Formats: sequence, structure tokens, C-alpha cells
Amino acid sequence: MYQRPQLQILKKRLHEPRRFMQVILGPRQVGKTTLVKQFTQDEKHPWIFASADDVPATGGAWIEQQWENARLLLRTRKSAYAILIIDEIQKIHNWSETVKAQWDKDTFDDIPLKVVLLGSARLTIQKGLTESLAGRYEVITMTHWGYSEMHQAFDLSPEDFVWFGGYPGSAALINEEERWKDYIMNSLIETTISKDILMLSRIDKPALLKQLFELGCAYSGQILSYSKIVGQLQDAGNTSTLSHYLQLLDSAGLLSALEKFSRGLVRQKASIPKWQVQNNALFSVMSGRNYEKSRTDLAIWGRHVESAIGVHLLNSCKQSGFQLYYWRDRNDEIDFVLTHGKKVIGLEVKSGTQHKLSGMEAFKDNMKPDKIYLIGKGGLPWQEFLKMKIEDLF
Repeated sequence: MYQRPQLQILKKRLHEPRRFMQVILGPRQVGKTTLVKQFTQDEKHPWIFASADDVPATGGAWIEQQWENARLLLRTRKSAYAILIIDEIQKIHNWSETVKAQWDKDTFDDIPLKVVLLGSARLTIQKGLTESLAGRYEVITMTHWGYSEMHQAFDLSPEDFVWFGGYPGSAALINEEERWKDYIMNSLIETTISKDILMLSRIDKPALLKQLFELGCAYSGQILSYSKIVGQLQDAGNTSTLSHYLQLLDSAGLLSALEKFSRGLVRQKASIPKWQVQNNALFSVMSGRNYEKSRTDLAIWGRHVESAIGVHLLNSCKQSGFQLYYWRDRNDEIDFVLTHGKKVIGLEVKSGTQHKLSGMEAFKDNMKPDKIYLIGKGGLPWQEFLKMKIEDLF
């Protein structure tokens, strides 16, 4: 079975003498639970795995019970330490206060219990970590699977990855496209929105949030202002509401919006967003098109390729200190801008029927980047780019 690189990080940290809580964050269906199961298969120290998925939201006492079970296991096994693993921790109301109390009690009593928490609603968990658990935890970030992982684990071609994306659970269904679409819609999209957003956040207009998700997916790789979106949605409210809903969709691993790159931070924050799905399966499913017909339409296929490049860059940045933007000045545009510290790199994707490259020259003259890359025809093949680590670009 394929092992994600985060497994080695988890092993290293849990086997160290020092004691930090390990918090594994990532969208649904990217392998968080599988990761800890792979870890426990070879683990010689005693461990307990518990899931809060079906526990009442007021289950603070449930967390305490799991902690006591782990302490009892530690005493009876007489091991150097034991490991408590709790999945879907965000489902418990005020979970961080209970975790803090139990963690601090073990610290005071010198009980060598190590803890791993897993969660799929990043915004909700991050709030609890910041408010209650400062100095007690380390984060392991898990993103959607990239092309190299999907190829290694399931032998997907670059073209398959562009259309079917990086959900490992759906790989067995790609030869039955309608069944694959049903899986993505019902097991991933609907479950994520209902369980990781609507149940955990106050949403006054849930229908609006779903409309925003659908529209944002349809415009993946394109620049579209909030004001124009308001005109396309029913009962859209105001741009502040849409911005908040987008933040929730982003934290759940569904949809992001890239800001315009600028040397001035104020202009950057006020920019028109460029919409970007976090997994290209979302773009394909919400497009209403099918794989074979899309591949024969150069313009449509070019959009899917550009979106897949954006997925690769976005998820790579979520695991590193890199930042991702786009750039536009009047009629000149460049698809992506990567920054790391003071270094700036521009990336232009040339695919489909697109031939205009004046944006690269304008970006070079105005922004003075360290490097500019052309991806696609006449440049680095997009299939090769999907295999690359972004740090190698610098």
C-alpha cells in the first residue's frame, strides 16, 4: 500500500523523547485515517484509536473517557509511553478546552501519554489550537494527492489526473465516469459541505454557500470579481458574506481564491480574486462535461490543464512557506506568481488555443521577477511540470 510522506514525519515526531501533541489536518478523503492506521501497524508501543464522528457534539466527557482508557493501557502494559489517537476531533464542542485540561494533567503528573488529533475542518480546529493549546502542539498538513502520488499508487496518466483529480478513493471508478461523478458529488462534496461546514459554522444562507461553491468551481482558473458573482447568484447578500463563505470552503479543502500579486500589500488584499479548486475532480464534476469530449476541445481542455497546474501549485504551497498569486495589469496577465521570501517567479500556462505571451514580457518589465517559466507548448511540458517540486523552480 502506498505511503504518503507525512507518515515518516509522524513516526519521527512520536518516537522523539520530547512530548508535543501531533495535529494532522487535511480535507476529507486524503488519507489521514489511513496514515495513522499504517503507523499503528508497525508500532510497538501501546495505542488507542477512537473516532468522534458519531459522538454527540457535547461529548467532552467522551474525550476524558478516551484519555482514561489510554492511561489505563499505559499502566497495565508498563510501556515507556502510550499513544492516544482521536479522529474527527472538531466534532466535539469546546474540544480544545477538554484536551488542554487532560494534556496539562498528564504533564503535571509526568504521565508519558502522546496524543495525535485528526481533523478535516481546518478553520474550526485552528481556532481551538490558537485559543487553548498554544505551545503544546505541532501540525502535520495533508493536502490533496498530486499527480506523482496518484501515478505511483494507481498508475494514473497525466491526462487522467487533469480530469479525475487527486482523490485516492475515486481512482477505482474512473473507468465508469457516471459512477465516479456520483461518488465525488455524494461521498465528497455533499459530505464535506454538510459535516465540515454547515454543522460546524453558523451559515445563514446555506443555499448561497452551495451556489458559490458551484460557481467558483465552474470558474476555476479564471478571474471574477465578487460584485459580478453577486449578480449571478440568487439572494446573494453582499460581498462580505461571499468572502466569509469562501474562507469556509477553502478551509474544508474545496475552493480557494488567489489574490493579485503586487508590490503593495494594500492593493493585493483589495484585488479581484482568481478562482481555483483544490482538486481538479471538483472542476470536472461541476463542469457538466465528460472526459472524452473535453479532451477533443482544445479550449476546454486547456482550461482543465491550467486548473490542474493551479491545483499542483496551491497544494504544494499549503505544505511550505511559498505563496501563490496571479498577476494582471490592464490587458496583460500572467497565470501564476510564486513567492518565497523576496524571490518572485512568474509562470505562464500555454495550452489549448492560447498563443498570447505578451503578459510574460509585461510582467518581466513591471515586476522584475527572478525567473519566468512557460509551461506547455514551446516551454516545459505540462505533464513534466506536474511531477516537479516547486522548490526546484527557485
